[in-house]
Amino acid sequence: MKTATTGARGALGFVRELGETASSLWWQFFDWLAQVPMRQLVITWVLALLLTATPAIHPEQAVAFIFISLGLKVLAGGKRKAEIEARRASQQAGTEELERRLVEAQMAALQAQVEPHFLFNTLALIGQLIETDPPQAAQIHQHLIDYLRSTLPQMRSRGNGTLARQITLSRSYLAIMQARMKTRLAVSIDVPPELESATFPPMMLQILIENAIKHGLEPKIEGGRIDIRAASAGTMLQVDVQDDGVGFSRYAGDGIGLANVRERLKLVYGTRAGLQIETPAEGGCRATIRVPFAPDIFAEHAR
Repeated sequence: MKTATTGARGALGFVRELGETASSLWWQFFDWLAQVPMRQLVITWVLALLLTATPAIHPEQAVAFIFISLGLKVLAGGKRKAEIEARRASQQAGTEELERRLVEAQMAALQAQVEPHFLFNTLALIGQLIETDPPQAAQIHQHLIDYLRSTLPQMRSRGNGTLARQITLSRSYLAIMQARMKTRLAVSIDVPPELESATFPPMMLQILIENAIKHGLEPKIEGGRIDIRAASAGTMLQVDVQDDGVGFSRYAGDGIGLANVRERLKLVYGTRAGLQIETPAEGGCRATIRVPFAPDIFAEHAR
């Protein structure tokens, strides 16, 4: 009996050690994938394809590795890399220069908030439309490419972008959402040309729009409308995202997205900027970001 008990404990210990080893190897692979340059990753894919000519690897395995590594790199690689940088910076903190690097790494981690469900749902929609409406599928596919082309560089950016770049990103995102929601989503964008070159933190406008759709319009059976407006008042730039959805509950709290916006505004501007959430008299919700107004004199060449 004692021998059987000892054997069972040994087997459980082996299984536990096996699980810990597998978990450690997975995170090592994930960390490598998050930090490896895209060029080296492509070279790895080519090598994997070349190995399919040998008994070492099957073509299906190589293709699966390519798609899985690409998906992880796009969906979570940026966030994981930012977390690693933040952890490294926090371990070395102690001088003014290292503290500055820590803040930059924290900002990068806060910026890397691509919503996986949005990407998965969009790919699923494209898959459905390929059979029923190929032209519409091609159009949504192009919007997704435009969205990712605008999003990924901004996630890696260490500084501010311009309001024009954020509007371009938002248009691509909203075009996809309109294809999904059909007549349940109407959009209005009112940004004066003279404000397009104003500096504006990357991804913040996107978070407000996603929040308005997810919590305001999607729960509403008939959908609704989103109005995006920008205006300047003296030395301040104000950007509003207003919807006529189900409204904002003051008991619900900010959630991850809005909390990240508040934290990033504090990191970048201190007390000179802020996020305000309010309920308009006509109902729905209005989210307002106010930041110091600084036109980008190089914007016309950058866009």
